[in-house]
Amino acid sequence: MSPRPEFSTEILELAKIFKALSHPVRIYIIKKLIKMNACCYSGNLVEELPIGRSTLSQHLKELKYAGLIQGEINPPYIKYCINRENWEKAKRILVEFLDENNPVEIPCSNPDNSFSS
Repeated sequence: MSPRPEFSTEILELAKIFKALSHPVRIYIIKKLIKMNACCYSGNLVEELPIGRSTLSQHLKELKYAGLIQGEINPPYIKYCINRENWEKAKRILVEFLDENNPVEIPCSNPDNSFSS
């Protein structure tokens, strides 16, 4: 049995970013904050999204853990903004990953190369 590989910091960071962006609600939040080019209160987001406050809180926590957003507490409100420095870093990391093996040839039994099953 061969030893398990140790994952590099780069791989772990990439996985953290992909995990943070792996849910439609989180992508919506990121896109909204970027489009607004401003901060947003979590209460405003819960009014827009078809989810409960506690679920929204978990999604915001995941984005914050990945460093993609930052929060500012002004009791009883929490204001969230894009963490510009980390967002630019995440974009660089994702582009490097996606371009790493460009072009990627994926053998596919589906003639139109779509991802549908």
